Amino acid sequence: MAKTPAQRIKKHGAKAVVPSTQAPPVINPTTKRTPAQAEGNGKLVVIAGVVASLFLFWYLHLLTLNQMTQLSDGLAMPDSLIGGFSTEYVQQLHGAMDDDARGQLSYIHKTAGTLFPLIFGFSWLLLVGTNVARKSLRWALWAAPLAFAVVRLWGNVAIDSVLAQATPDAGQVALASTLTVLGWVLFLLSLAGGVLAVFLGRRKSVEARASKA
Repeated sequence: MAKTPAQRIKKHGAKAVVPSTQAPPVINPTTKRTPAQAEGNGKLVVIAGVVASLFLFWYLHLLTLNQMTQLSDGLAMPDSLIGGFSTEYVQQLHGAMDDDARGQLSYIHKTAGTLFPLIFGFSWLLLVGTNVARKSLRWALWAAPLAFAVVRLWGNVAIDSVLAQATPDAGQVALASTLTVLGWVLFLLSLAGGVLAVFLGRRKSVEARASKA
């Protein structure tokens, strides 16, 4: 019959070997991820963000803002005018839209018009971060989507402000127009930066596989 720990200590003193009564630690093998698994999870998040950004772009620019022309006698919304707009155009658009139509545009700016630049900017930060290793280049490619989000949100407010006035201020219209043009430029630069980031990421993967071969 096996002796108890107390009996072992009584017989052998300090030299007694007492078995541990503590339960072994629980090891969850699923909590340990390899670098490849972590990279794969990061890519899934990036893909989801890119898909969401594309959907919001389609919903905002190709669907919702395009449908708004039905409430403005066919005049395009300022957000869609890549080349900007003049004071006369804003005044004409104000006259073509009633209060409900302008309220609808303001609501679009507060919903899809806010979600799109935020989700796009965040997704592009992840896209660049997961594909570009060099810190200086990564920050350079991050600049465009960050600036795009800020400019686009500011532009939403500026457009709503000038459309609310029967006689818009020329300076405010110039600001809204400049923000709109700048937003499109930054959007295109962000797309180009994303393509470059993906290219660099693929080249890095090819070089890594070649070094292991």
